Amino acid sequence: MGLRYYAAACQTAFDPPRSRDEIEARTSRMVEMAEQTIVGYEPFFDVRLLTFPEFGHASPVLDSVSSLRESLAVEIPNPHIDRYEAVCRKHGCWIQTATFLERTESNPHVVFNTTVLVGPEGVEATYRKVNPWIPWEVHASPHDLDPSGDHFPVADTEIGRIGAAICYDWLFPEVTRELAFKGAEVLCRLSAYMDPWGAAPPTDWWSLFNRARAAENTCYVVASNQGATMGQYPPFSWPGGSMVVDFDGRILAQADPGPGERVVVAPIDIDALRHERGRRLGHDTIAHHRPEAYTYASKPGLPADAEPLTVDRLRERISERKRPMQ
Repeated sequence: MGLRYYAAACQTAFDPPRSRDEIEARTSRMVEMAEQTIVGYEPFFDVRLLTFPEFGHASPVLDSVSSLRESLAVEIPNPHIDRYEAVCRKHGCWIQTATFLERTESNPHVVFNTTVLVGPEGVEATYRKVNPWIPWEVHASPHDLDPSGDHFPVADTEIGRIGAAICYDWLFPEVTRELAFKGAEVLCRLSAYMDPWGAAPPTDWWSLFNRARAAENTCYVVASNQGATMGQYPPFSWPGGSMVVDFDGRILAQADPGPGERVVVAPIDIDALRHERGRRLGHDTIAHHRPEAYTYASKPGLPADAEPLTVDRLRERISERKRPMQ
């Protein structure tokens, strides 16, 4: 039997918590969703990978980094991750967690937006969002603290090589290219991707970028999006549309756009992906890559800044980067 299984893109619709005491209830619901999906689909599909959306544990609803650290941010590892590990150990599955607002003792003035890949043996990889949705998100990018660091882990698991990126990261093709060049075969996307860029025409950036990133990297994409309403997160509404895309950019399963919890399940065939990567001479954008032909990555970008983040300072940094381009 080859390396074939099913993945579930799980969609949540929680109210935003105001204190970390409320995170436990959200963890309980996501654990329940995971177990219901695995057990309920068992006669039909062996679900072994599950993803959950950005901000499933906590979202940046408070007005400053200090208030987020004080009220909502948690350290990693934590008891919530222990609960996911127990599910993974029980069912032999992997969970790409919804994101946490993460605080660390070593960086007392920042909050990261972080997801963890958990398997039967515990934490396999931890990813911190490199491209926060600035100027509104005052999470720190790990790039700000370590501009030349290695920020894109890929976990080599028994169900394939898995990488993750979060929401706005996916508008930067370099993020998923880096993961693909490190060997990623399944790309997990954790998002709170709002209207009007969501899951319906005429814009439908959600499907556009999920399909493009899958096809250009010959990777599966398992993408979970928030399904919350404007009443929960003013001024934004999040249209869901969680999906699974194959390595040729075909949508294998997708939740209907609209608010509410959803789970969609689709096959992941790692053997087929590896066969095609090895067989193809055409449309192999990794083997055909010509890095010397491109100079833009060596030009100045958004300035790294390890100072405490504010919306005003983020606006200033964006303006600094725009000036040389004008």
